[in-house]
Amino acid sequence: MKSTDKITLGWREWVTLPDLNLSRIKAKVDTGARTSCLHATNIETFCRDDELWVKFDTNPSQKGEGESLRCEAKVKAARKVKDSGGHQTERYVIETTLVAGKLTSVIEMTLISRAKMKFKMLLGRTAMSGMCTVDPEASFLLGVTKDR
Repeated sequence: MKSTDKITLGWREWVTLPDLNLSRIKAKVDTGARTSCLHATNIETFCRDDELWVKFDTNPSQKGEGESLRCEAKVKAARKVKDSGGHQTERYVIETTLVAGKLTSVIEMTLISRAKMKFKMLLGRTAMSGMCTVDPEASFLLGVTKDR
C-alpha cells in the first residue's frame, strides 16, 4: 500500500471485532506495542477438531460496566511477551478480524487481563503495518462505531 493510500488513525479509535461478537471497543493505538492485546479473564483452553482453542470472558467497557461476554477463538500460538514494565508473561495468541472505519484486517492478538488498565484493547504496530499512520494529536478519526 502506498503511503498516500494509508489510513490515518488517532491515538485512540473505536473498533469492532466481529469474530468475537464485540461490536464496539475503544482501542488505544500503541506503536510501542508489537502485538495487539485484548482484556481477557477466566481463560480456559479446550480441544475442538483436534485443535487447541481458548474461551475467555471480556468486558469492552472502560469502566467495567455491563455484562462480560464469553468468547471463543482458535489458538494460533503461545508466546512470551514483555509488558511495558519489562515483565515477561506467556500469553495465548489468536487471530481475529478487526474492523476500524473502512479498514478490515485479520490481526494477531494476545489475551491478558487489563483490568487495571484504562483501555481494554491495545492496537499494536504489526496490526497497522503497511496500512496505517498514526496522528498522536487526534482521536477517533475513523468515527464512532455504532452498537449493532
